[in-house]
Amino acid sequence: MPSLFSRRTRLLVLCLLLPGLALAQSSGPTERIKDLASVGGVRTNQLVGYGLVVGLDRSGDQTAQVPFTLQALNNMIQQFGITVPSDIVPQLTNVAAVSVHADLPAFLKPGTRLDVTVSSLGNARSLRGGSLLMTPLKGADGNVYALAQGSLVVSGFGVEGQDGSSITVNVPSSGRIPSGATVEREVPSAILEKEYLVFNLHTPNFTTAHRMAETINDTLGPATARPLDAVSVEVRAPLDPTQRIAYLSELENLRVSPGTAPARVIINSRTGTVVIGSEVRVLPAAVAHGSLSVTITERPEVVQPGALAGGQTAVVPRTDIEVQEGDGRMFLFDAGVSLNEIIQAVNQVGAAPSDLVAIMEALKEAGALRAQLIVI
Repeated sequence: MPSLFSRRTRLLVLCLLLPGLALAQSSGPTERIKDLASVGGVRTNQLVGYGLVVGLDRSGDQTAQVPFTLQALNNMIQQFGITVPSDIVPQLTNVAAVSVHADLPAFLKPGTRLDVTVSSLGNARSLRGGSLLMTPLKGADGNVYALAQGSLVVSGFGVEGQDGSSITVNVPSSGRIPSGATVEREVPSAILEKEYLVFNLHTPNFTTAHRMAETINDTLGPATARPLDAVSVEVRAPLDPTQRIAYLSELENLRVSPGTAPARVIINSRTGTVVIGSEVRVLPAAVAHGSLSVTITERPEVVQPGALAGGQTAVVPRTDIEVQEGDGRMFLFDAGVSLNEIIQAVNQVGAAPSDLVAIMEALKEAGALRAQLIVI
């Protein structure tokens, strides 16, 4: 009986402490729900098309190496009732085959303008000064959702000399057409018809999903929202489309204190960039950092014997070896040191980014680094 009472007492004390603990954990900087999550079903759709750019200054595709450009040009000419004799091969120095792609945001209506990007598919040297002919842009379902046409804006350029020398700035084989496409079909969306709305977090986090549901329930009433997993939060919504838009506007402006990110150390092995998260902790550890430089210099010497000695001229190697060891320093990490303390300790010994990578890897192998070590 005493053991049962003590267990109940511990449970009671835990229940009394949980509200204060939750309040302490949720205190901190807040962010809007619209910055933390997106509404399920509201998404951008990718469009792509194949077209021709004309009006180039002899910088287009070469006929012999890019046959599909000639085929596309013949198909276009035939649509206007013009037949090209089979024994005539047009020179396409002023024409280039291109791919055209654009992003179609949700809810855009027919007549809305889109920016498009145009990229060369063949061996065109430059698209500067060219114009894109009318190109249908299709979605993943094969339907045409927009039409693109207009003059290209190309930031890159290239110059060639008669001796074969050349210089290229940026990428002249790609350009953009601001407001170069017109939406012809709206992408249907079902978010105004479902009973529930679903918010999907940009970064999966159980704590953030839980706090988001609590914030919505505290504002709009109990049982309004419930977290489904570390990403999705389901919210009950009115069926009237007019009320649902106002409802979404209120929801996305609610402020939530997001959960902290996992303790991670990100290392870019190509550039030497090291990013240390704020939750990274280090157990007690001593680190020694030093540098050893070995320089080997070869200085061959020519030995010339005397005229009466009867010897031969020879080359004698001379090798100088110099060893320099930098001032090695040792620093001590106390238990649970923070990110700021780690950076200060490493900077005091003058460690370069490559040295910092080696130190972090050694701490991980020693079991003193309480973080995920990720190399990209």
